[in-house]
Amino acid sequence: MKRLLSFIITVLVLTGVMVFTTPGLLDKVRLGLDLKGGFEILYQATPMEAGAELSRASLQKTAESLEKRANALGTSEPEVTTEGTDRIRLKIAGVTDEAEVRKKMKEPAVLTFRSAAPGDAAGTYSKIELVGSDFVEGAAEVQRDNLNRPEISIKIKDKDKFAEITKRLLGKEMAIYLDDQMLGNPPVVQAVLTDGKASISGNYTIDGARELADTINLGALPLKLTEKYSQSVGATLGKQSLDQTVKAGLVGSIIILIFMIGMYRLPGALASFALILHTWLLIAVFVVADFTLTLPGIAAFILGIGMAVDANIITNERIREEMRNGKSILSSVKAGNKTSFRTVMDANVTTIIVAAVMFAFGTGAVKGFALILIVEIVLSIVTNLYFAHWLLTVLVKAGVLKKPKQFGVKESDIRAL
Repeated sequence: MKRLLSFIITVLVLTGVMVFTTPGLLDKVRLGLDLKGGFEILYQATPMEAGAELSRASLQKTAESLEKRANALGTSEPEVTTEGTDRIRLKIAGVTDEAEVRKKMKEPAVLTFRSAAPGDAAGTYSKIELVGSDFVEGAAEVQRDNLNRPEISIKIKDKDKFAEITKRLLGKEMAIYLDDQMLGNPPVVQAVLTDGKASISGNYTIDGARELADTINLGALPLKLTEKYSQSVGATLGKQSLDQTVKAGLVGSIIILIFMIGMYRLPGALASFALILHTWLLIAVFVVADFTLTLPGIAAFILGIGMAVDANIITNERIREEMRNGKSILSSVKAGNKTSFRTVMDANVTTIIVAAVMFAFGTGAVKGFALILIVEIVLSIVTNLYFAHWLLTVLVKAGVLKKPKQFGVKESDIRAL
């Protein structure tokens, strides 16, 4: 009685949680560009100056600059990621003018030091005094002043030019811009500098000072972006793809559940419940881990469901085979679970290894496919092996399943030992 009660409570609680949380989880799933429409570009970055080296910091700061530009275009939640040592992938949803995006995005990040020109309003700096190429490459460093406050030391290539600028702007502000975005509060020129060296101080945190130093170094080595790959998906096409995919998934799932229940009776119903729990857990992982659902991700999703169904079929067939050999219900369940566990685990482990290799060496959609497939398999092991096996064993020990026909085995098929 206790076993049956624990079974009923477990199933009811899980069913209630899934029913009440699923609508909210589905609304929170983040969709990829191929499902909601948008534009994706893969850039290869190279230094503007021949012979210069591309640093990781320059690549990262260029990616950050691209993200700011994408935000300035009024798009929603642009995704900018670096790949390898010289590539940047840009994903933007809701693009209406692809030509404008291409033009704006591939321009090098422009660093400028500006002063206020005659007639500029307060807080406006329109006269460009220095550009990124005026700085020595990689010379910006974070140091500490006499009061242990962070400051940025810089070096200028043309000492005479810098001396003239600092003499003319002595006591005045010189603002720092990346593209058209002012970085922090404008520092004040406090001395005439004739050796091409200067320090920028203010109320900087150590992280803020490092960020500014990286930005100056980026400006000293602007990167040229070459488009290597792009794809565009209209919002209408994306929604149509999503609707058709969801419809196909629902139809396929219903057919699978009907097959499992019709073929294996009550054990098939338990396997179907485990499959539903498996799907719910995967959606929850998408939301909690903030994964982006794409068409390759859905392909991995479907593949994982197929493997989970296969695991349940193998288990139930092993159990039925033991029954046909004349074993008792409990002995058949234990032996079937044990033998099927080895077979299913071998298949899952080899698939995880392949997916891990794809994730390690793949890029973009390949990485997404591999990651979701790995998560799928792990969840399948938890739900369709351990949990489904536990449910079936509880019902057998509780005396609910005590006849071979409840497993879809005919009495005439049972061979006497």
